[in-house]
Amino acid sequence: MPRTYQSAPTRADAVTISLEEVRGRIGEGLLAVAAGIGLEVMTAMMDDDVAGLAGPKGKHDPARRAVRHGSGPGSVLLGGRRVAVTRPRVRGVDGAGELPLASYEAFNAGDLLGAQVLETMLAGVSARAYPRTLEPVGVDGKATSKSAVSRRVVAATSEALGKVMNADLSHLVLPVIMIDGIHFGEHLCVAALGIDVEGSKHPLALVEGSTENTTLVKGLLVGLRERGLDVTRPVLVVVDGSKALAAGVKQVFDHPVIQRCQVHKRRNVTDHLPDKLRDVVDARMRAAYACPTVLEAEAALGVLAKELDKTHPGAAASLREGMPDTLTVLRLGLDPTLARSLRSTNAIESMNAMARDTCANVTNWSSGGMALRWLATAMLDAQPRWHHVKGHKHLPQLVAALAKTASPTSYAHLPETDPDGPARADAIQVPR
Repeated sequence: MPRTYQSAPTRADAVTISLEEVRGRIGEGLLAVAAGIGLEVMTAMMDDDVAGLAGPKGKHDPARRAVRHGSGPGSVLLGGRRVAVTRPRVRGVDGAGELPLASYEAFNAGDLLGAQVLETMLAGVSARAYPRTLEPVGVDGKATSKSAVSRRVVAATSEALGKVMNADLSHLVLPVIMIDGIHFGEHLCVAALGIDVEGSKHPLALVEGSTENTTLVKGLLVGLRERGLDVTRPVLVVVDGSKALAAGVKQVFDHPVIQRCQVHKRRNVTDHLPDKLRDVVDARMRAAYACPTVLEAEAALGVLAKELDKTHPGAAASLREGMPDTLTVLRLGLDPTLARSLRSTNAIESMNAMARDTCANVTNWSSGGMALRWLATAMLDAQPRWHHVKGHKHLPQLVAALAKTASPTSYAHLPETDPDGPARADAIQVPR
């Protein structure tokens, strides 16, 4: 009969622990019991690694790659903290210096601790309170002081900011981009959110500044272009009431179609009015924006502006400013559900609201860089919970409408709009 061979048992295979040792740790909890056993297993695994490199202890091995070189202090990740251990050391026989032990390197992975610290911070725990969230493991730990936790949070949030700002955008086809600002303390961050042809949302970029000025927005959008985003295609860009945002968009995109947020416009107008008139004017503006045609909407808004001219000329001027851009989605003839999603910046403001909730416990915004790091982290943390935009099944209709504003071949590689879809998309005029 042919022989069967089995590998020789290693020390890690034969780790034992007495029942008395287990009883001695029960009072500290199950994790402490498991931690004690785990440390013994880890020590045995490191000894096995040493034996694999230097051969069995006390026996000369002519094929050995290394020689034993005593031991030294080390630390491993355990229960959300670093625990001091003694690690064996080996040096290469060819003078290559100290060789790493695979088992120790695995247990010593600092990125795991950083990820755990960041998750705890995102859950609302402060750096000072972090040590109190950790379950006892039966041994003293380190890297849990406020300063140590803060350093790991800075490193983790910096990595998140890098992911957002350096992501390749060349594979994305984004018929919709939304831009809006969010304040963290005294710092203003302007963020860009993309919506692809399937209705999925993508955090694109963010920049910090004092105001939403044209230069700031242009720099943000130029960064998107440099990262591969195709700016030659027609795109619907939804912005708030700021003229600076629209000006910055027009300087970067070849065929931008601007939609000014109707919610911001209503707010800007009513801010010029006394309290007793605000609800009345707001209701009339909402009714005008709900009109089925652009002509009806413009007529209703024009009548309201003439009435306001007599008593509140500031409100009338605010209403007239950029009025055509507030009706762009209506002019495109989109499905009503999709139109409701795109006539305001609610989608990106929802993202910003999630970011505020995530950062609610941050009380001291020491710099604009800190605001950017936390916003990027909050965006990536919230992204798995984002839903498709309402009416996303009608996005091909928007693609067809946008293509007619520039060139029929702008989106030639995408599926054609459903011929049985709403007929209003066939009578699109170039938005003003």
